[in-house]
This record gives sequence, structure tokens and C-alpha cells, in this order.
Amino acid sequence: MNIELLTDEYREISEEKVEKRIIRAKEELGDSLLILGHHYQRDDVIRFSDMRGDSFGLSKMASEEKKARFIVFCGVHFMAESAAILCGEERKVMIPDPLSGCPMANMAELEEVECSWDDIVGVTGDSIIPVTYMNSDAKIKAFCGEKGGAVCTSSNAPGIFEWALKKKEKILFFPDEHLGRNTAVKLGIGLDEIIVWDPSAELGGHSREEIKKAKVIAWKGYCHVHTRFRVDDIRKTREEYPGINILVHPECTYEVVKESDFDGSTGYIVKVVNNSPPDSKWAIGTEINLVNRIKEENQDKLIIPLSLSLCGTMYLIHMRNLLWILEGILNGEYINEVKVPEAISREAKKALERMLAVTG
Repeated sequence: MNIELLTDEYREISEEKVEKRIIRAKEELGDSLLILGHHYQRDDVIRFSDMRGDSFGLSKMASEEKKARFIVFCGVHFMAESAAILCGEERKVMIPDPLSGCPMANMAELEEVECSWDDIVGVTGDSIIPVTYMNSDAKIKAFCGEKGGAVCTSSNAPGIFEWALKKKEKILFFPDEHLGRNTAVKLGIGLDEIIVWDPSAELGGHSREEIKKAKVIAWKGYCHVHTRFRVDDIRKTREEYPGINILVHPECTYEVVKESDFDGSTGYIVKVVNNSPPDSKWAIGTEINLVNRIKEENQDKLIIPLSLSLCGTMYLIHMRNLLWILEGILNGEYINEVKVPEAISREAKKALERMLAVTG
């Protein structure tokens, strides 16, 4: 991907003109354009999105929207990669800011994963299968495709874990240790059968016996947005708001999830609150833009953030670089187009298709 950054011309346009020009560009492009807005995007971007949702849901919707030739993903880089894989080479997928990446996805680099895999297989033999979270680089998804593994989302992780454990005795899960642990515990796997693999340490920081005993080996990685929430946040909130429901994302730590009333994906969080009774009370542990949007759309309920947590890389996308991409398309320029090499795309798609075959 050739990285291009916003020009001074677009930085200096007034906000009012930016809005008008985005509307005009959308009208001119019509059905050939599809703007995808992730739940964590700021409101001034979401307002121009044709679809909003979580990372895989948006990619899947884009692949099914056949009229759209130009897809602008207002999210982070791995999301645009997934859209490019599912949509194929005949369509253009672009991201408004190429520096909008996912720090957690960057915690599992292919070279480290391959070395760790060799070390683990050296201990366990052919008894392990890889599973990667959707929040990972296309190369990691391709690794899973090659090794017979699959991708999962935060909502279908339990189903994918069950599928994987029917095929092999053990799972290597990356890049989020917390989703890996929380998912395993939900399936009744004991904490003593879950280990965290540190790729910088010899044998991941474990003895051969610990590796042999483990059913789930979770990569040492985390989401900086969701690990900001603490058990103390929950306890203080309960004291201040008696009877409040605590709802968090499963990328939070095990202790936070255990202390909460509900946990689930971004889609789950939205659905649970939207379907809750009027006057119900919710403290939500996820990215603040989503919490504020849920609050705005559910004014008959008390909704507060469990604490303030912002995804800074998602925040790199704004109206000005969205306009830049749209006017580039009108001029026949595909700025910050996201392309996945065919060999990587092919293997990554296998892992995605296995997920769909299991979970629908």
C-alpha cells in the first residue's frame, strides 16, 4: 500500500464546505460508492456512512452490495483488508487515513507467530490448531488458512473454539489474550488449562509440561481501549448507581468480565441496550464514541461510560480525509487503496470461509 497523507489543501477547508462537498461527491458517485462506518468512529464520520457496524459485519455487507465499485472503510487497516479480501480485486477498497491501524493487531507479527508455532508443535506435535481474532493482519489470517485454522469474531468466538477443539486437542489463539481467556472460561475450560504465550520468551515463558497441559494457548496481546477498564470502576459505579447493569466487551480483562453483569461484542452491546426496558440503567465498558451514540439513541434510559476510553487510531479518520478520498475517486484516483496480495488473500479467505461455514 502506498501511503498518502492528507494535503494542506484539505486541511484548510472550512467545516461547512467539507460537509457540502462530501454530500455533493456522494450524490455524484451514487450507487457506485459505499461508505462503511465502524461503531467506534466519531459522529461526524458516521453521519456520512451508508452502513455502520462492527469490523466483519461491515466487510460482509460490503461483499454482498454488488453495485458498489468503490468502498471507503472508515475504520482501521485490518478491517479494510478484510473487506478487500471478501470483495475481490474487481472493486476498490480505500481507507481515509492509512495510519489508522490497530495496535493489538500489530502485537502478532507473522515471523513471531511462525517461530512460536514451530516451538509449540515441537512440544505438542500435531495436536494444535490456530485461531485468529478478526482484529489481526491479513498475513495472520492467511497463516490460519494454511494450517487448517479459522478466524473468529468476538461474538462467534465460542462457536469457533468448540469447532477447533473437535479437530485438535489445543488452540493457539491470537492476538488478544483476554478474548482468548474469556472465551475459554465460558466453555468451561479451567484457568489452569489456559496459558499466555509470550513470543519474546523461551517456549513462551512456559515449561514443556505446562504447554502439554494447556487446552488454550493465548497470545500475549491486548486492546488498549478495553484494558483500561478496572474492577474498581465497576464497584464505584455500583455504589453511585444502585441497580445499574454493567455491560462490557470480552476484550476486557477476565476480572472485569467476571465482575460485570453482561459481556459481548459491539453488536451485542448495541442490541442489548436498545432492547432493554425504559428507565433501565447501564454502565458500558467499550469505546466512548459508541457509548455516546448508544446514549443519544436511548434517551429514555440512564447510560454512562464505565470510564472514558478512546480508540486514538480510529479517531485519525475525520471528514477532511473522507472528502479527500471521495474527490479522488471522482478524479479517477484511488488514494490509499488497500490491496492484499493474491496468495495471502487466498489463504486468508479460507480461514474466513471456515468461520462462516461453522457460524453462518
